[in-house]
Amino acid sequence: MSYLEHEDHKTHRVGWLRAAVMGANDGIVSTASLIIGVAAAGSSQDAIIVAGVAGLVAGALSMAAGEYVSVSSQADTELADLKIEAVALEAYPEQEKAQLAEIYENRGLTPELAKMVADQLMQHNALDAHARDEIGISVNVNAQPLQAALTSALTFTVGAALPLLLAWFAPLDTLIYWVGFFCIALLAIMGAIAAYAGGASLFKGAFRVGFWGALAMALTAVVGQVFEVTV
Repeated sequence: MSYLEHEDHKTHRVGWLRAAVMGANDGIVSTASLIIGVAAAGSSQDAIIVAGVAGLVAGALSMAAGEYVSVSSQADTELADLKIEAVALEAYPEQEKAQLAEIYENRGLTPELAKMVADQLMQHNALDAHARDEIGISVNVNAQPLQAALTSALTFTVGAALPLLLAWFAPLDTLIYWVGFFCIALLAIMGAIAAYAGGASLFKGAFRVGFWGALAMALTAVVGQVFEVTV
């Protein structure tokens, strides 16, 4: 293995990884919590399945729309900043070069070297240099609205299908326990996988996802019990 192959950075995965983790996590947590809440209210198995399917469809579309709008807003902001910077480079090239040199000088380069680097980078691609070092826009993590929307919808559907299948096959009297136990386990596994893909601690990834999922399911079970009593 070469040196460059050994240095496997994770930042380029941020866009799709965030959407995938959020989609699958929401799919499992929201659908499992909905199923547990409805089951705790004393509903029939058919009613539980209908609620779960409705939650899956609504959740997948909501995730896709939410991610698309959110990431599109980010992309619009980045594009607006790039247009502003392009105008400034056209109107004030020397001032922009001095600004870039000052950034490099503040990072530790000598004034002479900073000016040399700024000059060469602006000759190569001035807008790219300013986008990266002045604005903080990187090609590795730029906004991709459609990718984020499709990833979220797909992973939400897959995540939501798991508790739905459990609710379909589990006995009604123990359905809450089957869905709760297996979904918390799935969340922990998913958190560990996401942590591994992002180069983080497996334990921390598994714990934080499993904990919040368990809390959501417990609270919806309480809500279901309250409605069962009041109704």
